[in-house]
Amino acid sequence: MTIHDTFAGAQYVTRMLDIITDKGVMIEIGTDFDLYASYIAEHRTNLPLGLAFDPEVQKLTEDNGFWIAGWDSEGKMMHSQAMRMIDMSDMYLSDYLSENFQRFAPPGYTLDMSRSMYRAGPGAKRITGRICYHGDLWVESSERYRGTGLPGILARFALATSLLRWSPDHVFGFMAQHHAFRGLAEREGYMHCEPGALELHTRELNTVIRGFLTYMSREDLNFLMEICPREFVMSQAA
Repeated sequence: MTIHDTFAGAQYVTRMLDIITDKGVMIEIGTDFDLYASYIAEHRTNLPLGLAFDPEVQKLTEDNGFWIAGWDSEGKMMHSQAMRMIDMSDMYLSDYLSENFQRFAPPGYTLDMSRSMYRAGPGAKRITGRICYHGDLWVESSERYRGTGLPGILARFALATSLLRWSPDHVFGFMAQHHAFRGLAEREGYMHCEPGALELHTRELNTVIRGFLTYMSREDLNFLMEICPREFVMSQAA
């Protein structure tokens, strides 16, 4: 990152944090994933921690991962998300996910691997280098947060934080198909989506879980930092 990009990113993060605070949410950022797991177990009981950020499965340190928790004025956790770096210098994202897509499946389900699949799109076949995974995004379903634009604001805050912390070559994530159809990827700031990326069959559900791959390059992230946060929030509330 250039000095200009770093300065612009720092300003963006500060402004986003001010907007989040104005909405009555206090942000906590950490790298201790044992603590994060305990937060999830205590406060997000209907949605367990996914394998991608489980400290009992993954080797997560301050060098390759961080998490974000949001707390309301009553001290209740109302938000969580996390990011981790994955070195793909010697492979493409498409190859990595073909072998490891099950690690990014929604938590709480047992996959039928004989029928589940990852389908590589053209973008994933070009992505390589220092790659950041963005996931575990959750905002409490409550009337007080409807129409506030908080899910998009919080996601963009995390993306900007990852840019300042690591300056990754790319960031990627997965999004449930029904959320993607409603424009959530755009609200979160993602500039690229690949439909049909995930087709997951579980032993608990009769329906198929379908997901999009979302991704951005470092250049995309830098561009995102140039968009005024206040204008974004006003457009979300419109």
